[in-house]
Amino acid sequence: MAADTTSGGRDRFLTLNGLRAHYVEWGDEDRPVIVMLHGLRSYARTFEPLAGRLKDRYRVLALDARGRGDSDWDPNGAYHTESYVSDLEQFTDRLSLDGFVLLGHSMGGATTYVYAARHPERVRAAVVEDIGPGSSLSGAGAERIRREVAKTPRDFPDREAARRYWRSIRPHISEEALDSRLRHTLAPDEQGRWRWKFDLAGIAAARLDPDPARQVDLWPYVEALRCPTLVVRGGESDFLPAATAVAMTLRNPRIRLVDVPGAGHYVHDDAPEPFQHHFTRFLRSAEAVR
Repeated sequence: MAADTTSGGRDRFLTLNGLRAHYVEWGDEDRPVIVMLHGLRSYARTFEPLAGRLKDRYRVLALDARGRGDSDWDPNGAYHTESYVSDLEQFTDRLSLDGFVLLGHSMGGATTYVYAARHPERVRAAVVEDIGPGSSLSGAGAERIRREVAKTPRDFPDREAARRYWRSIRPHISEEALDSRLRHTLAPDEQGRWRWKFDLAGIAAARLDPDPARQVDLWPYVEALRCPTLVVRGGESDFLPAATAVAMTLRNPRIRLVDVPGAGHYVHDDAPEPFQHHFTRFLRSAEAVR
């Protein structure tokens, strides 16, 4: 297998539940594995700066969820937690992954709670970024995301207009993270307009008119976690209330909580250095009790 020449990683594809899925791999196959899952409107390479720092010691795998990045869009619009968990189950089975660390942001964090609770024998440690029970269902953050999804422009006349849009809804984002987001969420069409690389219509439909039968109560999964778990909350987040985050630690003593001052919902983008510090420190502590 070819070695990394940059922090960009290696592009890989496989089929999950009948859909062609894209993931990025950093590091050598014989190293401990970290699987990274992005959020609702994100993509695998959002974790590229973090993976670049970890690749000399770990094998890092970041998956583009169905409908995002370079993964297939779902013609049935099945953009909900159970689908993402099922995709992850097939992903870990296909790659024969065991004893790995699972990191999930927002939507990927919901997947992390459910998968880790259902497969305690496979997940050595979990890190969840800025989501908890109820975050996606109610509250200021859930309402904000619904408004943003409903008002998302279909396309932009040029790259600078797209930059202004992302900056308007992500005021805390670093310039490096903003450049990454422009590269990986948009692409020019034949007319020169910049269009989304994710299934805006399908994802919006699932988010704005959810099937009640497919909504997941995360509390039973939070309580069922058996691995060391770190919850990283943005100090300025409107999505994971501080009271909910504290309640999780009271219900499950395996959960540790850190708040990152000045960061919003996207902690790894808004405050990359503190996020990386907390993540790597947690990895060391989890390895010490392995």
